Amino acid sequence: MEIPRLSGKEAEILRLLTTNGEMYGLEMVTASQELKRGTVYVTLMRMAEKGFVESREEESPPPNRPPRKLFRATGQGVRVYRAMEAASRVYGGGVAWQT
Repeated sequence: MEIPRLSGKEAEILRLLTTNGEMYGLEMVTASQELKRGTVYVTLMRMAEKGFVESREEESPPPNRPPRKLFRATGQGVRVYRAMEAASRVYGGGVAWQT
């Protein structure tokens, strides 16, 4: 069995989603100094393919705007994030997030 790995950006996204619940991509960029507007959606799509996050369209978009996507961490995403976070604490920060 292969051990799942998280990049620094993936870990930051999962940190935000486990702390705040559902968020829009641009909300994550605003809430974090590590995430950039140009890469957050690419990272979110990659994480969805891995099964770490899932999305849904907002139910009532503002008039004349397409619906936005809300993202949330899946159970698998939360478990992987918490395992990496625990390993980092045990090893005194010596566990490097994959870059």
